[in-house]
Amino acid sequence: METFLIRALQLILSLSILVVLHEFGHFAFSRLFKVRVEKFYMFFNPKFSLVRAKKINGKWNVKFFAGNVPANERIKLDSNGQPMMDGKNAVMEPVPLSEMSQGDWRRYPESTEWGIGWVPLGGYCKISGMIDESMDKTQMAQPAKLWEYRSRSVWQRLPIIIGGVLVNFILALVIYSAVLFTWGKEYIPLENAKYGLSFSKTMTDIGFQNGDKILTIDGEKVETRADAVEKILIDDAKTVTVERKNQIVRINIPESLTQKILAAGESNLIDIRYPFVVGEVSHGSPAEKAKLIAGDSIIAVNGKEMNIFQDISAELSASKNSLITVTYVRNGITENTEVQINEDGKLGVYMKPPSNYIQSKKQEYGFFQSIPAGINMGVETLSSYIKQFKLVFTKEGAKSLGGFGSIGQLFPGTWDWQSFWLMTAFLSVILAFMNFLPIPGLDGGYVLFLVYEMITGRKPSDKFLEYAQTVGMVLLLLLLIYANGNDIFKAFFK
Repeated sequence: METFLIRALQLILSLSILVVLHEFGHFAFSRLFKVRVEKFYMFFNPKFSLVRAKKINGKWNVKFFAGNVPANERIKLDSNGQPMMDGKNAVMEPVPLSEMSQGDWRRYPESTEWGIGWVPLGGYCKISGMIDESMDKTQMAQPAKLWEYRSRSVWQRLPIIIGGVLVNFILALVIYSAVLFTWGKEYIPLENAKYGLSFSKTMTDIGFQNGDKILTIDGEKVETRADAVEKILIDDAKTVTVERKNQIVRINIPESLTQKILAAGESNLIDIRYPFVVGEVSHGSPAEKAKLIAGDSIIAVNGKEMNIFQDISAELSASKNSLITVTYVRNGITENTEVQINEDGKLGVYMKPPSNYIQSKKQEYGFFQSIPAGINMGVETLSSYIKQFKLVFTKEGAKSLGGFGSIGQLFPGTWDWQSFWLMTAFLSVILAFMNFLPIPGLDGGYVLFLVYEMITGRKPSDKFLEYAQTVGMVLLLLLLIYANGNDIFKAFFK
């Protein structure tokens, strides 16, 4: 439960930062071109808001746990005082400002309403005169005002639209640069993996064996585990040469490997093997009850000699809800203890990191060095993600789509600021890319229509944009339901 809460908090904080800054990109360019922004909200606020604030006549008016300001509209009446109808729907018109009380926030549309909603995911920036997810038909039915988005030239509307994507990508570059400046970059080169590598079941099915050391992929040397995974899965590598018990072995990669891995739901395809040495024992865990302490080195489970973390983890997973015997070394003395493994198949310990036993490579960056290095890291991340995106359009790739649960699992189970910021930068790159897709309802959809207007000199009608927005929002909602439905299915049935 503690791990779940830590991951959930990291996810909410990360998405809050990304969404607020994304919307600020739209806000900044809107104000630059003198376009009004009616609302700017962190989180969504159906029915009511935790906080609402608006600057009125130079003074801030703040309300807490207050109902939302109603839409500025009323039913339009004909000359006989009867409601005007458009088919089955009543025709709406704006309420004149003169008929509003001095305390009515709608009386001051030139000032942005700032707020915090109560649904802690997402946020929005409502730009005046723009067809967006609010679907404000009453406003759009009126003649365009000087301060509205639709009154601006296409060359001003374009930066307003791409402002969010631009801010997200720049944010990723800034975070990567800051992380490199603060912590540097540390990794274990594959050539230093003296205990070899562990592989997922699908990888072992095609010929890999635990303990193999990767030498080359398609004749080229690879530096890191991540590089190896990308070349095998994304770049469609044909052959991998490994060292196995002092012999050189060549493994042919089948074309179907990527789809098999996606079908199996495997995420940790290649892992660097290292000894099982306890770094920290969780309170109330099976390990604590068995009197294991930090520094203990496990060398056998149920009489089976093994000292590698991955091998022992697999043995523990196969011993769920069982009483097992663990052999360990403490201060040079070999001892045994019985451990009752719970339903998770874990001891409840944090490991000493692999860098304690395997020589890592660390690069330090000064301030001016970190900036180009961070930019390069962001560009490489975007390039890699674009290459991976093609998998979404395959049968198994579509099945593997995940929602908020899958994203939350990407965060570590313990709070680590370096990991948090690296994951936030990665999500910022994804958010920038996904928002730029030419789908109505996303920024890329608006860009598509703006490009059409640039080429033809004709602006799509408001009615067409309204329909396109509706279709796009339905598609995105269905995709959201599908992705999160996948998470629920995996949680209960896999």
